[in-house]
Amino acid sequence: MDECRPYTGFAMPRNKKMRYCRGIDGYNLYKPSGIPLSQMEVIELGLDELEAMRLCDFDGKQQEEAANAMGVSRGTIQRLLESGRRKTLDALVCGKALSFADAEHVCIRPSSERGRGHRGRHGHGPL
Repeated sequence: MDECRPYTGFAMPRNKKMRYCRGIDGYNLYKPSGIPLSQMEVIELGLDELEAMRLCDFDGKQQEEAANAMGVSRGTIQRLLESGRRKTLDALVCGKALSFADAEHVCIRPSSERGRGHRGRHGHGPL
């Protein structure tokens, strides 16, 4: 008889593909002034969401270029942009703190390493 496995009710999600991002220089938390952090909600923005917004919105890259730089699909870039923009606007409009969160599937490239032979439009390190 075949060995039985317990039914969990859901399929195992596949592992997320590694996402290549630049590190953050400076602070990793932004909040409205005049309100103690203990009195406000903190929204976590993933470094991959920040990198997608940096590449597309700040550096002016097309989604396909951003996807190549991060090592993901264009669909992933679209999802990262949508969630990152929503979180950022929620923090700005509703007076919430915004912190940058690292994850296991995010790979921070050293500033001396070039991303796939390209440099950003502003010449700031790897893509």
